[in-house]
Amino acid sequence: MPMKRAQQALAALKAGNQRFIDEHQSPSGAISGEKRMELTQGQKPFAVILGCSDSRAPAELVFDQGLGDLFVIRVAGNIVAPSLIGSIEFSVAEFDTPLVVVMGHTECGAVTATLNDIKEPGVGVSHHIQSIVRRIKPAVTPLTDLVGVDNVTVSQAVKANVQKSVDQLLASSDLLEDALGSGKLNIVGACYNISTGVVEFYDD
Repeated sequence: MPMKRAQQALAALKAGNQRFIDEHQSPSGAISGEKRMELTQGQKPFAVILGCSDSRAPAELVFDQGLGDLFVIRVAGNIVAPSLIGSIEFSVAEFDTPLVVVMGHTECGAVTATLNDIKEPGVGVSHHIQSIVRRIKPAVTPLTDLVGVDNVTVSQAVKANVQKSVDQLLASSDLLEDALGSGKLNIVGACYNISTGVVEFYDD
């Protein structure tokens, strides 16, 4: 059953994260020369991770996975843009990857920059960083409009940004929407806690 593959993929990520937390990572065979040679024949990643570029949140380590296991896309603020959607579509279409995880993390600098920009628009932020901030703002402004920017925590903003990115993936891609509708794909949001190592999945 197609959806079972997504459930198994999610279970594998959760189990890997638990190993990471417990410091019981898998043996080095996952990155051995034999594994490298095997992968010259092709790849079959079981999950796509759209995560942040933050050096403290490397998906392969956080989920204790080896070469060929994950199709990882990293960009500041785990934002959704056309090239990133195309990368996800590529994995789903070419490798039949059954699971996409949008993973934010605690203390995200891009989200913090967005909150600061709402307080003081354009102050101390380059044109290129603004291009990231502009993509995060639509997720965060409903919160700041509701309770005021000073009352919104970075954790709340991170969760809102992850959920917005999940929604954007579906709204912007017929391929992903069709795969989800047919049960071949699941898309979930998550947040990695850089202090505890725990990945919290927002929606299984």
